[in-house]
Amino acid sequence: MSNPGPVLSRVLGGPLGRHARPGGLWFSPAPWTYLALTVSWLIVMVRQIPCQNTSNQYLPWMCYSDIPVLYYWRGLKDGQIPFLQTDLEYPVLTGAFMEFSRRLVLAFGGQSRPGLSGDEVAHATQLFFGITAVLLFVLMGVLVWAHLQMHRPWDALLIAISPAIWTAGLINWDALVLALTALGLLAWSRRAPVWAGVWLGLGVAAKLYPALLLIPLTVLCVRTNRIKPLLLAYAGAAASWVAVNLPVYLMAPQGWLNFWTFNVERGGDLGSIWYVLGLMDIQIASVSRLEAALMVVGTIAICALLMLMPRRPRLAQGAFLIVALFLIVNKVYSPQYVLWLLPLLVLARPRLVDWVAFSLAETVYFAAIWGHLDHGLANGAGQDRLYWAAVFLRVAVQLWLCARVVRDMVDPSRDVVRAGGRDDPDGGVLDEAPDAAWVRRFIRVPATP
Repeated sequence: MSNPGPVLSRVLGGPLGRHARPGGLWFSPAPWTYLALTVSWLIVMVRQIPCQNTSNQYLPWMCYSDIPVLYYWRGLKDGQIPFLQTDLEYPVLTGAFMEFSRRLVLAFGGQSRPGLSGDEVAHATQLFFGITAVLLFVLMGVLVWAHLQMHRPWDALLIAISPAIWTAGLINWDALVLALTALGLLAWSRRAPVWAGVWLGLGVAAKLYPALLLIPLTVLCVRTNRIKPLLLAYAGAAASWVAVNLPVYLMAPQGWLNFWTFNVERGGDLGSIWYVLGLMDIQIASVSRLEAALMVVGTIAICALLMLMPRRPRLAQGAFLIVALFLIVNKVYSPQYVLWLLPLLVLARPRLVDWVAFSLAETVYFAAIWGHLDHGLANGAGQDRLYWAAVFLRVAVQLWLCARVVRDMVDPSRDVVRAGGRDDPDGGVLDEAPDAAWVRRFIRVPATP
């Protein structure tokens, strides 16, 4: 493209039409991907209908959502502002998103103040859920739009048709961080490191996991001596994160700290291997310390792979490995966390067999956790071994996917993204970048990328 166009177009990846195929829209991935996403979102919306008419949200409908529950229990129904007037177990930007939705409830005729009748609260709660669902759908559209701008736009379809959306799309506000992370990766791929950092910084202000992506980014930039873009990305991330967090911290430091203290103090919780070990009467003295130790050891191993492989791995491969490691050893694995891994898997290893195995394992886990919470899987002794098996299956499949990604790193000829002589087509300044001289002295680097 000879003329890069407006700044926003350059930052976000250019016009959608850049991926059109001969023959018009019928041969373009965009309409099919948006259609699939719309159908997937209609499925998850329809799945929520039983929860509007029953208090049993676990079995058989499996339609539980934090959105209406936290609207009621975190004071939004009374007009309380997150962090300033009520504690919230989420980062600042997610709280701001919740407050924005509450303000829209008022704009659409709902009420949020103390002293409302039960019917008035129920009406406002339904409005809040409906408004949030529409906003999250728009954010999911941003996610697939960003992936449509990548080197393999048809792979975005694997996100749009994923059962993860049908099951977990409306459990929580995760579409916000998914969209921001995707914009960050897209901006980096378009060689706009400052904007990549800005989007990732905002992602960290919504959920913490996008900060993990800075680890493989740092290692690969050091390996290729791309220090200036790396520092620009860090500057953008720090600026956007501070811009969002600092005002809240200054106005309500205790409210701001609640998220951090909540996560540090919690023990092994639902979905984690630590929780299941506890159910099996295998007690871990300090889960937080062991989790931290495993995270450190695993991160060192991943960084070593990224630095020492004869051919430099792709950024998406490192991103998938580090987030998968975090979710495997984390103290909790909520069902919606599947959405964190889905886009990274599609970028790291866009193969149908991997996508199917991942989808099956996560769907089994999704069903099992509601059975566990509803005691529908418990036998006479009160032990739901099917739930244990579902957790271990999920972890085993995630480890298997990590092994598959590492195999592609060891043998790049297996990597479908690199077919046709490509290097790291979505890697931005890393694409076709030679290793630094000091790296070549320690490892045997192939003559061509």
